[in-house]
Amino acid sequence: MPTAQRARHGGDLVVESLTALGASTVFGLPGQHALGAFDALRRSGLTYVGLRVENNAGFAADAFARVTGTVAPLLVSTGPGALMTLAALQESAAASAPVLAIGSQVPTAGLGGGRKGYLHELVDQKASFRDIVKSVHTVRTASQIPSAVAAAWASALEAPAGPVWLEIPQDVLLAPVSVPPVTSLRAAPRPLPPRPELTAEAARLLSAAERPVILAGGGVVRAGARQELRALAEALDAPVTTTFGGKGAFPWDHPLSLQSWLEDAHTTEFLEDADVLLVVGSGLGELSSNYHTFRPRGRLVQIEADLGKLESNHPALGIHADAREALAALAEAVTPRPPGTAGTAGTAGTAGTAAKAAAGLLTRVRERIDAQGLELEQRVLGAVRDALPDDSPSFWDMTILSYWAWSAFDPRAGALHSAQGAGGLGYGFPAALGAAAADPGRPVLAVSGDGGAMYSIAELATAHQYRLPVTWLIVDDGGYGILREYMTDTFGEATATELSRPDFVTLAESFGVPAVRTTPERLRADLAGALAAPGPSVVVLPALLRMFAPTHLDRFADGGPGDGPGPDQGCSEPDPDQG
Repeated sequence: MPTAQRARHGGDLVVESLTALGASTVFGLPGQHALGAFDALRRSGLTYVGLRVENNAGFAADAFARVTGTVAPLLVSTGPGALMTLAALQESAAASAPVLAIGSQVPTAGLGGGRKGYLHELVDQKASFRDIVKSVHTVRTASQIPSAVAAAWASALEAPAGPVWLEIPQDVLLAPVSVPPVTSLRAAPRPLPPRPELTAEAARLLSAAERPVILAGGGVVRAGARQELRALAEALDAPVTTTFGGKGAFPWDHPLSLQSWLEDAHTTEFLEDADVLLVVGSGLGELSSNYHTFRPRGRLVQIEADLGKLESNHPALGIHADAREALAALAEAVTPRPPGTAGTAGTAGTAGTAAKAAAGLLTRVRERIDAQGLELEQRVLGAVRDALPDDSPSFWDMTILSYWAWSAFDPRAGALHSAQGAGGLGYGFPAALGAAAADPGRPVLAVSGDGGAMYSIAELATAHQYRLPVTWLIVDDGGYGILREYMTDTFGEATATELSRPDFVTLAESFGVPAVRTTPERLRADLAGALAAPGPSVVVLPALLRMFAPTHLDRFADGGPGDGPGPDQGCSEPDPDQG
């Protein structure tokens, strides 16, 4: 006797809604209260990528959203499963990554604060998410599911993009439904164009400026505004520097490029000397302002999609707008100037070209770094750059080599992503898995320290199961290296920074993932070979790396640039959850 066709239920409405909105891939980890949604996944055309820890699933969804520019669904269960995503969602919020986190809930009878004693019961689960995500959405009946999913999707995409939380009770996910399958949903985010009078005033200021400079942040990358930024910079003959999150917004080797040496007093002073500084897609926060030592002397124009960041650190002509639309409007409105007519930093007129000024700044930065005896660190970073294909993205955990990469790594046609927004450990490898799931035909690089790697070891099983082309470079220095430096410099010795760790090569091979132990001399060849091979791989580099000297600690002590601590006095990244 043929098996009767199973009735559709609330979980089907979830996956049908996601499919109708254009989703292709779902990340997550199943749990008892979410099984209705996971059962529906089986009958859908969506690709499911299951990770071993919910936080890592969140990082994978974050990366998928970054590289595709669209919403990444994240499906988890109630209570512990939901709460395990918080660190990942905080990173997505800081990086404006549109992650749609869908969590289950206890049955509706247990909602509203009543203590029914259900498994995973919380008095108010969604309250844990309100301080992190853009918006919180709740469902109490099956008929609400399509509209709630569409509203959450639009919220995630609307500038500034970011993560959202949607929760659905277990009994709603399991409830039979008789409505037709969801085939069409609209979730168009509202546009955020600049106000014409503001762009006209900004264009007037920039056109009249003698020393215009542009600071481009992550908002330029997220808006896909690279061409508009370049057109404006060339029209103004204005040097451009990028924040760490904005790397790739402007060509690294362009004559007007100041690259991204923001933790350098010479760069800070160059920005301060601009008579008009255009800040686009950045809030001029801690990292982008060389730890709030930036003191502008000219006019600031700030373009920012996040209203809360406008003038949050410095007075400016604030333009609340999407970076792409605003840059395009400015590029049309400014008065173009021939190359070489803009003044240079430290001059009052046209004593030299902007390109010469940019080259001069990079020379001063290079001289400062070269004086610190950090050849090993530069050689290692250079080997990574040489081994990585030009169009491959890279994902960096919070580790010393990553801090070097923020300033010194050219992403080329690929992109550099890190967890610098929230600053938590464990981002690199699971994020790289998410990027590889978006494009399995292109190798992806993940970089971690040995401390950060331990957060993600379980995901070697995920990499092997899905045959994702991720090469994981683990720099093993025996502990939380940057914290070791902080504590030694501050207290004379370090506490709780030394770590017992596994043989990473043997451990990776036990998961069926090829691995090799390398040296700085062999790194380029070993890494290139791993990236060229199909599927996942691990490259372990035992090395004790140091950070270049910070310049912010005593920048105003004697008025001189670059007179900060020596090279053994630590990285200028203060987050205590870094290693």
